Amino acid sequence: MRGRGAKFGRKKDEAIAALLSSRALRMPRAQSVSTPILLLRWLAIPEFRDAYRVARREGVQQSVARMQQATGAAAITILKIMTDPSSPPAVKLRAAECVFDRAIQGVELDDIEARVAALEDAAAANGTPRR
Repeated sequence: MRGRGAKFGRKKDEAIAALLSSRALRMPRAQSVSTPILLLRWLAIPEFRDAYRVARREGVQQSVARMQQATGAAAITILKIMTDPSSPPAVKLRAAECVFDRAIQGVELDDIEARVAALEDAAAANGTPRR
């Protein structure tokens, strides 16, 4: 964003924040962005679009991290529902299916990681650098 001065950086950050916080499908209105047309123009600038994409990715990564932190509580909840004698049978069945699904996914992920590691080791042995 060279040639636009120091104010453009602040305005760009405010516009990205407005885009990230907007719940509506229409273009948000930031204090620094007088019209949605200006925002559309900025979105046409690769550097602005890339900064917006990075900010969105960071927001999603933070949300995923929060969800991962809650997996222990989620597992306890599912197991409580599954073993609660007062839970309806359909609810117990769904909780049990959830436990099986997650356990199987974990095993499959471990298998895939082992296969990828073996492929990378074989490639390294053949002189192909690891990524």
